[in-house]
Amino acid sequence: MPNKLPYLTTIIAMSIDGKISEATDIPARFSSKEDLAHLETQISLLDAIIFGGNTLRAYGTSLVIKNPQLLKQRQDKKQSLQPLNIVCSASGNINPDLRFFSQPLPRGLLTSSQGLLHWQEKVKDFNKKNNLKQDNYFQDFFVADNPFNWREILTKLSGLNYNKIGILGGSKLISFLLAENLINELWITICPLIIRNKLASSFLDSDILANINLPINLKLLEVKVINQEVFLHYLILNHDQ
Repeated sequence: MPNKLPYLTTIIAMSIDGKISEATDIPARFSSKEDLAHLETQISLLDAIIFGGNTLRAYGTSLVIKNPQLLKQRQDKKQSLQPLNIVCSASGNINPDLRFFSQPLPRGLLTSSQGLLHWQEKVKDFNKKNNLKQDNYFQDFFVADNPFNWREILTKLSGLNYNKIGILGGSKLISFLLAENLINELWITICPLIIRNKLASSFLDSDILANINLPINLKLLEVKVINQEVFLHYLILNHDQ
């Protein structure tokens, strides 16, 4: 019997020309309050979310569920009020002074053995410099060989009851998981602008996806138009889980 894998949902907002940022290492601020509410709703349905180190470094924070109705729904399901926020960084190069570490969220770090040592050194130096003794920056650590074997990692997460996981970026993380046929569905918000910046991050990394069997076939499940944005919900058909 094959090992159980969690159900993965990718949630992104992008421009008409497929950009998820306006420039390298710049957070995307072009979506609307309606898209932010949509993201909060989708995150509220999940056990965990995963995002890359570059995404965290760009934003400095994650999204905290604040809607009382969504919080009550999680409470009624006996879920933690916030899903586990897992930062994926093989290098462990995350700054402990980010606002992310003061947000009321459970946090996890997915990294390599070397990355874990790097992170621990950064914390030690930061605490010493600021006369701190804080050690709860991350509550959970997931250490894997680099390059990551995503099937093994996801199987372990499923074994810990993280059965519904959201993938929030960036493009390399999404592309690696798509290349391994591990993403089940996509929520894409199309925002009304064209960025036209070659340095801006695209939804997908063409180099990572260059050698996989294409096309990736999708089934459109839902379309919503709210003001100037289009919300698309797709199921990935050639998923082989």
